[in-house]
Amino acid sequence: MTEPRGQMKSSNAKSSTMMELQSSSFDPDVPSSGQSNFRRVSRTEDSNPCPIPGLAADILHMRVKEGSKIRNLLRFATARMQGEGKDSNGTLLRQVVFTGSGRGVTKTITCVEILKRKVEGLHQVSKIYYKTVKDVWESQQPGAPGITMQRTIPAICILLSKDPLDPQETGYQPPETLRVPTEDTERGRALIRPAHCSFSQHAAKRVCLDDWSAGSPLPSP
Repeated sequence: MTEPRGQMKSSNAKSSTMMELQSSSFDPDVPSSGQSNFRRVSRTEDSNPCPIPGLAADILHMRVKEGSKIRNLLRFATARMQGEGKDSNGTLLRQVVFTGSGRGVTKTITCVEILKRKVEGLHQVSKIYYKTVKDVWESQQPGAPGITMQRTIPAICILLSKDPLDPQETGYQPPETLRVPTEDTERGRALIRPAHCSFSQHAAKRVCLDDWSAGSPLPSP
């Protein structure tokens, strides 16, 4: 026995709406056509601690959100790490931890990389983990039920420290060392420099001839 066409159309429309809601759960901040009749009323995240062992309770914690301004975060963190901040014991800050989740992960990494260039000699430990986010949506239609969506999103926790950290810890990175250009490096750059630069091809040939005269003898014809 076949079902009436009206019921099949209603069932298909309901299934289509549910599929749109499920797909939009990956990006709840941008409502789709199936979610236009709902309004998010709350969002809660699990309070899992940063998975880096040995963190002090009063450590400077920079929580990076999707809408955070990088320049504001760096202005505050740089000032505290360069001597303008002290912990509860009155000593200068030696460590800072950055955390971010979801869309804030990329921005968290950007803040860390810029701060490492502003404050030299920082040891780093990075940890990647997951956290659960629960969004509650209410329908704007009277009497319609609300929707609760629970998602698992990636998160990152990065510790920067002026003091040495355990190099055996997973995710450890030593401080970046600045490479000082040597005479050989500068000479190599001069040889591969484009012809339109101020360093002409004639000057490059003179460098090659100087190398031969100062080192090995010229090859015999």
